[in-house]
Amino acid sequence: MNKPLRVGVAGIGTVGAALIAQVASQRAQLTARCGRPIEIVAVCARSKGKKRGVDLKKMKWFSDPVELAGDSSIDLFVELMGGAGDPAKTAVEFALASGKSVVTANKALLAKHGVKLAQLAEKSGVALNYEAAVAAAIPIVRTLREGLTGNAVNRVYGILNGTCNYILTRMEQEKLSFAECLKQAQDLGYAEANPAFDIEGHDTAQKLSLLASLAFGTKIDESAIYVEGISSIAAADLAAADELGYRVKLLGVAVKTPQGIEQRVHPTMVRKDSAIAQVMGVTNAVTIDAAGINPITLIGPGAGGAATASAVLSDIADVARTQVGYTRLANDKLQNSGKPEFCVKVAPFGRPTSILTSVRKAPMQRHEGGYYIRLQARDKPGTAASIATRLAEQEISLESIVQRHPKDGPSADTAKGSVPVILITYATSEDSVRKALAAVGHDKVISGRPQVIRIEKN
Repeated sequence: MNKPLRVGVAGIGTVGAALIAQVASQRAQLTARCGRPIEIVAVCARSKGKKRGVDLKKMKWFSDPVELAGDSSIDLFVELMGGAGDPAKTAVEFALASGKSVVTANKALLAKHGVKLAQLAEKSGVALNYEAAVAAAIPIVRTLREGLTGNAVNRVYGILNGTCNYILTRMEQEKLSFAECLKQAQDLGYAEANPAFDIEGHDTAQKLSLLASLAFGTKIDESAIYVEGISSIAAADLAAADELGYRVKLLGVAVKTPQGIEQRVHPTMVRKDSAIAQVMGVTNAVTIDAAGINPITLIGPGAGGAATASAVLSDIADVARTQVGYTRLANDKLQNSGKPEFCVKVAPFGRPTSILTSVRKAPMQRHEGGYYIRLQARDKPGTAASIATRLAEQEISLESIVQRHPKDGPSADTAKGSVPVILITYATSEDSVRKALAAVGHDKVISGRPQVIRIEKN
């Protein structure tokens, strides 16, 4: 029997406690599948007396995660504290520099410091695994990093935030307002008391930055991502989308274009017959378009203690199996040459950091695609002609025009002299749409701010 992989866990919240429980309940299965036992021998958290529902009595306790990261009693450091800065950053750096592999679920840390941490891992010849940092139980990191090594990725996109998908699902199915659905999400624990990080798209952007690096061999650059949240989405938009054969989803999209890598997060209309449109509630989904194969869509739980812990455990098991391979390789080399040799199974971002390229950002103004536009058009002569003229000036062609008349008599908008008009464009540029709408606004033929939702081809 090979020696156990001794694991230290920093952070024993919902995910950490679920991880400890899973390792305990699957001990025999893990040993059989990894070729060695996995043992959590040390833990670190702020409060030692807090009840967590798992037995910690046999584990060494640390109050300082950096001390745990450097302790000789562990072979692998698991970081579940969160946050882009300290103590997570220093603890992970210290573990890697000490020759210990690291498993983390910390998307914020990787989005900001991922390349530097990967360099440390490569220098020390250890693993930096982070499957749980993106879409929890969905094995998207491993799929991009290892499963599609022979395929050039053209586009990767998906639903990467369960809170937003839950809100949009409830708004569509129960005809509720954004504010009502957000409150329900908070009551159920799907949204934080301050939900801005989720609903304004920043959580999705951090995850997309990691996927883009894996897909295209670029350095992580969260600042290169265009970000727009879902707080402006109204029930009228979801109703119109339904009638037109679409659903609205908050998508993170990274696509290779002649201008560079286009990275964007925003509400998106997707056809109802597409796989990603069927993903409802808190579930996540990621689609990969790659050369030589049909699109692949992976769907599963993107958050929650058990789902995230399962991804963490998968990464731990990967290290356990790999280090067994290292030991055997070292023994073979020692017998033949007298010197052990080690090799890293796979670079953290699929390619050595030395060949990761800087992101050539594709300007959002150059984005091309179809658009949904909802206007409050003033009910007066010349309005339609003015709108049509401004669109024609930007060479925007329309697939459909819908003037919505309330079924139950005049609405507040019509009473004020404006009528909802919905436009669906053929493929055009972001810049053209913005210029046309600015001109329409200048003509004073609409009231309020136009609603614009991009249509994603799938």
